[in-house]
Amino acid sequence: MKKTASLFLSLFLTSIVISQNNESAHTLLDAVSEKMSAYKNMFIGFSQTLSNEEAGIKEGDELPIEGTIHLQNQKYRLNYLGNQFLFDGNKLFVINHDEKEISVSNNDLSGDDGFIYPSKLLTFYKEGYTLEMGAIEKIQGRKIQFVTLNPIDSASEIIKVELGIDLDNYHIFKLIQTGANAAKTTFTITQFKMNETLNENFFTFNRAAFVNKNYIID
Repeated sequence: MKKTASLFLSLFLTSIVISQNNESAHTLLDAVSEKMSAYKNMFIGFSQTLSNEEAGIKEGDELPIEGTIHLQNQKYRLNYLGNQFLFDGNKLFVINHDEKEISVSNNDLSGDDGFIYPSKLLTFYKEGYTLEMGAIEKIQGRKIQFVTLNPIDSASEIIKVELGIDLDNYHIFKLIQTGANAAKTTFTITQFKMNETLNENFFTFNRAAFVNKNYIID
């Protein structure tokens, strides 16, 4: 009887600790989302690295991929892997400058593959994940609190996402995504600006300009 009571008490206390841990993680990410969403717009420069221990690829074996993105509410202008992705809030334009081709879709990119797209960066954690506080690490002189997000969908192509939050300014500093194939993709923010003065047509696709340059528009 005593053993049963002791086991029950242990499980009960453990559940309380886990619940408080999850609540703290939600509270932190809500604070980050609220602060960053309040900016009129954001410019983010980032570097991407890839590692896969099972395949013998260590982080740093390959040069990082650099990219930039401007965000304003749901709109974004992303330069990544030699392409420009322009989402005006309704349509997505993927501009391949090398091939001079442009594809157009009526909606934002789909998140079915588990990838975290720019327009959802500050809200994706609210659905489809359980949260837990991770470790606090000192990185580049910054105090970074990690939060682990575990997909609820057992068939997800993503095993977990780790968000590193800079506790000095409540900005996202790092995002680590681990896939079901054991590949780990790390995005680190290298530049950050907010509330810049942007042209009113900054997120508008200028069809005529690209037609004049002989781009093929699908």
